[in-house]
Amino acid sequence: EKFKEQYPEDAKPDGIPDGFQNHIRAMFDVMALAFKTDSTRIASFMLASEGSNRSFSQLGVNSGHHALSHHRSSADKLTQIAKIDHFYTEQLAYFLHNLQHTKEGEGSMLDNTTIVYGSCIGDGNRHNHTDLPIVLAGGGAGKLTSNRHFKAPTGTPLTNLYLSLLDNMDVSAKRIGDSTGKLSVL
Repeated sequence: EKFKEQYPEDAKPDGIPDGFQNHIRAMFDVMALAFKTDSTRIASFMLASEGSNRSFSQLGVNSGHHALSHHRSSADKLTQIAKIDHFYTEQLAYFLHNLQHTKEGEGSMLDNTTIVYGSCIGDGNRHNHTDLPIVLAGGGAGKLTSNRHFKAPTGTPLTNLYLSLLDNMDVSAKRIGDSTGKLSVL
């Protein structure tokens, strides 16, 4: 009862979400609610496995995602992959919009949050782990500068970003996994 009084605008789900998009958004809603209620300030959500062969018929993509990722530069397959990537990016935008429109302190929850979104595969066709597409969103409680594009030097491990983010949160760590140092651009 106390929870309902504190957060009456947060609706109770009707049951299992129908459709993949609704499931993703329900999970993002749970994460936002956990942040809002201070139940946690750390969350991890894997939208899909890189090996997933899910089809996206609602997008007009009937082939499996993993099979399409081995595109061999086929324009048709690249177009279908782009539709899937766009779909996932729209789900991220939904989550970020929710955080941006949740008041927290003098600003929004997004102002006080750091969101890392990306993939561990740079190009599914080659199974490479370089040039990873990573989005860093949120203000990090004033410690992150937004609206920028940064291309890390070739060979920079992703763990350098994680090490830098820990530093931004005043967590002292000398190394994470294969990190080689902190990024100076955050």
